[in-house]
Amino acid sequence: MKRNYRVVVAKPGLDGHDRGAKTITRALRDHGFEVIYTGLHQTPEQIAETVLQEDADAIGLSLLSGAHLTLFPRVMEELRTRKLGEVLIFGGGVIPLEDIATLKQQGVGEIFGPGSSLNEIAKWLELALDSREKTN
Repeated sequence: MKRNYRVVVAKPGLDGHDRGAKTITRALRDHGFEVIYTGLHQTPEQIAETVLQEDADAIGLSLLSGAHLTLFPRVMEELRTRKLGEVLIFGGGVIPLEDIATLKQQGVGEIFGPGSSLNEIAKWLELALDSREKTN
């Protein structure tokens, strides 16, 4: 890693299942990231404000409720409102392939589904952030 990156892991909306979010939080910390987990039931506004306050480089959204096509864009809008449009966004959850394509077109860097390797997620995030570091 070029430097210690700060990553916010958030659970937007009413989804009450946080096992995956806690697992990825721990895996990213073990990989060397500084991770801030927001907890359950966060609004897009709360998530964006956390990213701002924590000066995060990336945000991971974990969503199982099926509201990904609503909540991901709302979080991205709140980030842009705070002039944080450059923050890398990735996500996880049960998201259909056609919706993954839509989210990527909207600016989400990657979506990781159930069974994704924690090591692969951490490596992807490291490479994605390192490549951004080179261009800045």
